[in-house]
Amino acid sequence: MSKIYDVIITGARCAGTTLAIYLSRAGYRVLLVDRTEFPSDTLSTHTFFNNTTAILRELGVMDQLLETNTPSVRDIKFQFDDTVIEGVIPMVHGEDNCYCIRRTYFDHVMIEKARSEQNVTILEKFRVTGGLYDGDTIIGVKGLDTLGIEQQFRAKIVVGADGRSSTICKLAKSKLKAAEKANAAIFYGYYANFQKEDVPKFEVYKIKEHTAILFPTSDDLYVVIGILPLQNKAWIERIRTNPKSGLYDYLMGNFKNTTIPEHLRSAQLKEAIKGIVGYENYWYQGMGKGWALVGDAISFKDPSMAQGMHDAIYGARILSTVLSNHRDWNSQWEIMADEYQQLMEKEFMIRFQMGCQISKNEPITKQQAAMYKLIRSHPGLIQKFLGIYNYANEPADLEREMKNIIQP
Repeated sequence: MSKIYDVIITGARCAGTTLAIYLSRAGYRVLLVDRTEFPSDTLSTHTFFNNTTAILRELGVMDQLLETNTPSVRDIKFQFDDTVIEGVIPMVHGEDNCYCIRRTYFDHVMIEKARSEQNVTILEKFRVTGGLYDGDTIIGVKGLDTLGIEQQFRAKIVVGADGRSSTICKLAKSKLKAAEKANAAIFYGYYANFQKEDVPKFEVYKIKEHTAILFPTSDDLYVVIGILPLQNKAWIERIRTNPKSGLYDYLMGNFKNTTIPEHLRSAQLKEAIKGIVGYENYWYQGMGKGWALVGDAISFKDPSMAQGMHDAIYGARILSTVLSNHRDWNSQWEIMADEYQQLMEKEFMIRFQMGCQISKNEPITKQQAAMYKLIRSHPGLIQKFLGIYNYANEPADLEREMKNIIQP
């Protein structure tokens, strides 16, 4: 006989654990399952800004996350060809610290917090293989446990928080609403003996069609990321064939007029290079009869936006609010689905569209170069520009401020 819960969540990383915590506190019985065993790593930029810090403090996990001894960051630096824009990330919700905590630590803290909640049951190393249905409504999942034995679990709603290749998205046959193929290959590694700035910074460099991103992370390491267009096949093949020297040479050779060569000259790669060659920005329908999607399962945008963790955590918060506000789910699927979709698109669609544009990996245009030079020359514009990344303001706020300066 299958066990019955209010909510089954598949995927126990950012989105899944956040949703489990909020729903547990709202009084729902939650089953949280994941195919892996924690702690474990995952492909991720693992950076979040201070608006996300505020939510994590609300969840009650910041003290444990700070015990990872990951440095806090308040400054961010962009270089677009020869134009440098840098400053302090605007404060939001009383928070001014941002972090790049390794996912082995972050996800472990989150799942242990979820495990401590009264109404949450966690099942690791459980692989979902199919859904249970009542007509066209999903009413549960089936899968294999650690012994390879099939188990079935039922719930009022099944939530896919299971990433870019979401099983729940496929089982629900969710409608693809938007998609944009990225012209990008991304490779990254963890480096020790990195020659740091005097003040810890998030650093982003866009030189012609090449992009590099550098973040201080846990264990006194730096995440160093190289992003290049798919048509640059020679570099991609070189990095694939010899990742250690390939990524190093790519960064040293294509960012000569930046501080990257100085940063990396004595740096030592500590783990194998990770990466992804080609991906898609996408947005799916977020809810239907008996199911919902959250995190990368509903939407994925260019990783260089560094918004994935925030979208997963804040999106889970939105979903928990929608579910909590509608107690009779069976009679209100369409109402909830419409509400959830509108709230998610209002919160994240503009930055999704920005990610689609960035992932084209095109050289900076003359118009963009002039815009960056204008921003650099006005402190108010710098704050508006930096505030886009932590939701302190919207791109439209920057545009209005620029118009006021150009046409007073």
